[in-house]
Amino acid sequence: MSRAQSGQEAHLQEAAVNRITQCFAALRTQKRKALIPFITAGDPNPDLTVPLMHAMVSAGANIIELGVPFSDPMADGPVIQRASERALKHHMSLRHVLDTVREFRTRDNATPVVLMGYLNPVEMMGYEAFARAAAASGVDGVLTVDMPPEEAADLVAALQAHAIAPIFLLAPTSTPKRISMVNALAQGYLYYVSIKGVTGAATLDVEAVGRKLDEIRALTKLPLGVGFGIKDAATAARVAQLADAVIVGSALVQKIEQLEHEPDKIMPEIAALLAGMRRAMDEPSGTPK
Repeated sequence: MSRAQSGQEAHLQEAAVNRITQCFAALRTQKRKALIPFITAGDPNPDLTVPLMHAMVSAGANIIELGVPFSDPMADGPVIQRASERALKHHMSLRHVLDTVREFRTRDNATPVVLMGYLNPVEMMGYEAFARAAAASGVDGVLTVDMPPEEAADLVAALQAHAIAPIFLLAPTSTPKRISMVNALAQGYLYYVSIKGVTGAATLDVEAVGRKLDEIRALTKLPLGVGFGIKDAATAARVAQLADAVIVGSALVQKIEQLEHEPDKIMPEIAALLAGMRRAMDEPSGTPK
């Protein structure tokens, strides 16, 4: 590695230490909540991913969750499963996803990027090699949906050694013991899965979400993001009254799927959907006008 490359990697790692934390701290000062969109890298084609990431930031996204395509996405519903299939047709691999983040960083070194995916590609690369490559690309956090906290110590150590936040899921069924276990490992924020089942399923019960978040807050000081079931601006506004972050995925991925054969419409449509959520979340009443 050249001296210039080494210096760039050190700069990215130093930035990664604080990007997620700084984001939430700034939003707290502004009395605003984070908007965290999820898209699958490479869907509907790899050339669109980086421009779409920039468009989402311009529309009001504070953190981006970037899905790593996988051939057996068992925790995802049909919408995101098909997104992985579309990306894999373009041979989108974990290394290509890291290249995508690196390209995004050439214009945006402030917006946190979290990779969300499955353990198998990470294991194939090796924990240390993955963490090193992710840090060099400018990744801030990693959420491996099928990695239970009981088995996560080695991966967490590798990520933390490279200033990458290990992010974990909590569910409506999570017990106080499990919440405490996750809290001991996690950094950045906790992702609360508000609905039992796969992504894109069922209808969100906002009151039940609020009760569970109160339980979780008694056991952690980390920001709490809520995902699954957030499909429109009104729901985003209601969740923003309860959580530190609103995470929206299936609604965006479904829009991408609908416009797969009209790619020129994808960025403006996604930007409009997120901008509407951002406006609704920022309304003092917590409801859109």
